[in-house]
Order: sequence, then structure tokens, then C-alpha cells
Amino acid sequence: MKPSLQLSIGQHLTLTPQLQQAIRLLQLSTIDLQQEIQALVESNPMLESTPHDEKDEVRDSSQSRDEFADFQWSQLYNNSSNKRNNYEDHDYNFDNLHCTTTNLRDHLRWQLDLSSMSDIDRVIATTIIDAIGDDGFLTTTAAEIHTSLNSEDFPLDIEEIEAVRHRLQLFDPVGCASVNLAETLMLQLEQLPLDTGHLVIAKRIILEDINLLGQHNYRQLMKNHQISEKIVDEILQIIHRLNPKPGHLIHQDITEYIIPDLTVKKIDHQWKVHLNQNVLPHLSINNQYASLIQRADNSVDNQFLKNNLQEARWFLKSIQSRQETLLKVATSIVEYQQGFLEFGEEAMKPLVLNDIASALDMHESTISRVTTQKFMHTPRGVFELKYFFSSHVNTDTGGECSSIAIRSVIKKLIAAENRKKPLSDSKIAELIAAQGIKVARRTVAKYREALGISPSNERKIIRS
Repeated sequence: MKPSLQLSIGQHLTLTPQLQQAIRLLQLSTIDLQQEIQALVESNPMLESTPHDEKDEVRDSSQSRDEFADFQWSQLYNNSSNKRNNYEDHDYNFDNLHCTTTNLRDHLRWQLDLSSMSDIDRVIATTIIDAIGDDGFLTTTAAEIHTSLNSEDFPLDIEEIEAVRHRLQLFDPVGCASVNLAETLMLQLEQLPLDTGHLVIAKRIILEDINLLGQHNYRQLMKNHQISEKIVDEILQIIHRLNPKPGHLIHQDITEYIIPDLTVKKIDHQWKVHLNQNVLPHLSINNQYASLIQRADNSVDNQFLKNNLQEARWFLKSIQSRQETLLKVATSIVEYQQGFLEFGEEAMKPLVLNDIASALDMHESTISRVTTQKFMHTPRGVFELKYFFSSHVNTDTGGECSSIAIRSVIKKLIAAENRKKPLSDSKIAELIAAQGIKVARRTVAKYREALGISPSNERKIIRS
């Protein structure tokens, strides 16, 4: 064959660097995007970032200065205020005004430092404290602690470890370093006054019949301990004041607040979606550096400025595209789920990614990226955009019902049930079917477990 040249026309999709950047920014959460912006601002001299409220702060501060320009602080005080207070000025140490966060183990170590112990007991106590979980219970056994500490140079008996453990159990909060629920409850009962009513019977129930107590089988408790229903109620009041996880009294999680990307409000009888402009800084091109670029100059410095200017423009365009897409998707979701905003979860409509994608002429993968880790503030709370998507089941009238709405119905039915005769999953399915919604028993069980609700046999309260 002779070599020859041929021309052909075809189409193929190419992901340009700009498109790749736009897709990546689209799926980033607000926190990740803030970090991305900060990194680019620090590396690109053409980009400058200013908070949205910076001008407002300057204006407010200038107004404050004008307002208080003629104000004399001496007007707030009269001569009588010069009298000495009940304390000396130097006694009030402002350096001591601070807040600290601590966890359970640090709190126990602090009490250990204030306790009188031998060096060996202090080592044992430190090891035990390190083995205590956030709920206050030991994560290892006393035998394992004994194995790790016992040696030929310093032989230890397991009784020594138990003695130190029992001493730690009296630290605040009482009941930590326990191995099971009964032990921590007994320790807390020991701290109650001796004249507490029915204290002896309460201890006996904890030691002998804690399983019946957990099953709410009060009829068997009355039979085993020969007590009346009134006494059982009084004992329950005592036990309910105890803490089954004493470590949670000290353990403090740092609360993480979600800053919503969007806000929806009802204005003139219509639901309107707005972007939260305060979550991202205001980005702009640095005109001072941009003016240094010369067209005909091909030097290294000038090329560096050109590349950074082009990168900054691409980034600003990608951010704008991200925000516009986010607003479009959120607005479409609100149009679908107006019933939820008006009436709550029971009015939630079934919604899948394809519904929004078809309405906005976008791909499902784009909708998935937009709704991941993006939050919207509504009158009913702050929700991730993915929350508004759910599967459906058929109704008797040929319609569809959202799985979120079914969960809400299940929660409401269980909340209103008779605790002596709790509703089984089959009965709940029948009650939901009476409302025209076809749902199987196993579906009810799955939704109930997703809501964190126990089965009927564990919800049952047995009384005489």
C-alpha cells in the first residue's frame, strides 16, 4: 500500500484545565473552598481577598466615632463612685478570667495530683485513668493492667490494682473506672443519704435484677422483691437520677457549627432562595499588579504576571459558575419541596437526582456534586441539600409517597402508642396502609431502625 493522507471530521469531549477546575470547585464544601481560596490568594499576587463586611465595619466604626466624639466618660460616674469597693483593685486578677476545655481523663488526673498516694499507687492510678473511655468505663480489665505493670523488680498483686481502682471510683464524677453498669450505679447509690427511702431495695434490684429493670418488666420485679407498684415507682425515681455513663458529665465535645450556603425565606407568599454571600470572601483582580503587564514584553517577570492573571480570571469564573449552579439547583429543589417547608416531613415529596437534572438540563453527576456537603437554612432548620432527595413507595391512588414522610408517620405512631401494648412492625404497616400507603413490614422495620427506635418488645412497659 502506498502511504496517503486522509481528512476526517469528528467530535470528542476534552476536559480542559478550566473545566477540570470548575468541576473540582463544584464538589468542594464551603470549608474546603475557603481553604482553596486562601491557598490561591497566598500564591497568586493577582488575586486579592476582602471580607464582605469589611466596608460595613469601617462605616460602623466611623459612625461610632462620630457618635461618641463629644461623649465624656466622666458623665457616667459621680464623685460617690470613687469610694472603695469591698475588694482591693489588685485582688481582681483579670489574667485568671479564662475558659478551659478538658476531658474526663484530664479531670481525673487533676484530682489524682491533689491526692495523697504512694509512687507505686500513683503509677497504677495513671495507668487505670489512661484505660478509661469517654463514658467512664474501663476499656481493659484489671487483669490486663496487672499484666502490663507487674515485673520482677516491682511485683504487684492484683488486689493492689483493685484497691487503687476503687479509690478512683470515688473521684468526681463518682462511678468512673467501673467495669459494668451495675457497678457504677451501685457506687452512685452508695453516695445517697442513708435515710433515702427504699435505698436497700434499690441496691438489691441493681445487683440481682438489672436485666428486668432494663426490660421494664416491673411486674416480675414486684414479684421477686415482694413490693408494691408504688414502691417500684419511687425506686425508679431514684434510679433515674443516676447517670449510667458518668464520664459524659465531664466529657465535652467541641461543638461544630454549620454555616449554611443558602437561605430560603417566604417573601410575598413565595419561597425565595438566596446565596449566603458571607461564607466566601470577596475576590477581585489586583489592578496594581495587572497594570504592570506589558503586551509586547516576553520577559520572565512579565510572563509570570500574565500566567497569574489568566489563572486568577479562570478561578473567578469558576467560583461564579459554582455559585450560580448552586443557586439554580437549590431553587429547583425548593420548588419541588414546598410542601415540606409549609407542613413538615409528612409533606415531603419523593425526589431523585434525575428529576432535578431533567428540570435544569444538567447531568445527574453535576447535581450529585452540587448537593454534597452544601447546606440550606430553612424555617424548619438547617439541612444538607441531599436531605431533600428520597426514594418512594406507591399509594393506593396510584401516587407516590416519600420515604422521609413514611419515617415521620412511623415516628408519630410510636410516640402516641400505649407503652403497655406497643405497636409491632406489622401493626404499624397496617396503620400506614389504612392511610393509603403500601409499605411492607420489613420496610417499617428498616425505617424504625434508621430512626434509632427499639423494637416493640423493648419498648414495652410491664405493670400489674
